[in-house]
Amino acid sequence: MVNYNFLQNLPDADELPSSDDTPVDNELQTLVPALLRAILSYLWSSRQDWFFGFNMGVYHATGENPRVAIVPDGFLSLGVPNRRDSEGRKSYIVWLENNIPPIFVLECVSHTYGAEYDEKMKIYAKMGVRYYAIYNPNFYRRDRHEVFEVYQLVDGDYIRLPGEPVWMPEIGLAIGRGIGTFENWQREWLYWYDAEGNRYPTLEEVAYRERQRADRLAQLLQERGINLDD
Repeated sequence: MVNYNFLQNLPDADELPSSDDTPVDNELQTLVPALLRAILSYLWSSRQDWFFGFNMGVYHATGENPRVAIVPDGFLSLGVPNRRDSEGRKSYIVWLENNIPPIFVLECVSHTYGAEYDEKMKIYAKMGVRYYAIYNPNFYRRDRHEVFEVYQLVDGDYIRLPGEPVWMPEIGLAIGRGIGTFENWQREWLYWYDAEGNRYPTLEEVAYRERQRADRLAQLLQERGINLDD
């Protein structure tokens, strides 16, 4: 009898589509995870052991067909290279990432039913996703849930975590809502927080604070009669 090794016969990146070709029906599905990734890119600029993807196919071998991807709105993996090669990832293929599934997944609920509270939750649990967050600012009443919920995988099942922001020790970050501006749009966004509940700034906020500091310094020098151009 010939022994069949399932893992050795899984497809590689070139054999798999990069997404499910389903367009998002709400731009928040792209902007919310884009903001989270932008903050991480600044916060973890010296680290090379993480990857944050959004609207990208995640292929795993825990379902019925490894050629069928699930496409989270956003996801974070730790212990994987930030960049695999010069071309970047077409998709996230768990068996090509040392079998490391995402540790965190985010779904932003839209008008179209997306099975965020049932089928997707089961898939992520089976994959071993440690934290699963659902952001539902517009349809939470319809779905009979809260605007923002974070779940932790415990013994194969998701248990909702209380409070906000929600601390995730394995990641070293908390996540929660806050009012701010991103791409000139002021509204409620999701942000990363530290263990004390302090929100990490965006690049725009960092740049603004630096400009304010430079302006204060220039004003102080002017008041003292110091001209740096001399």
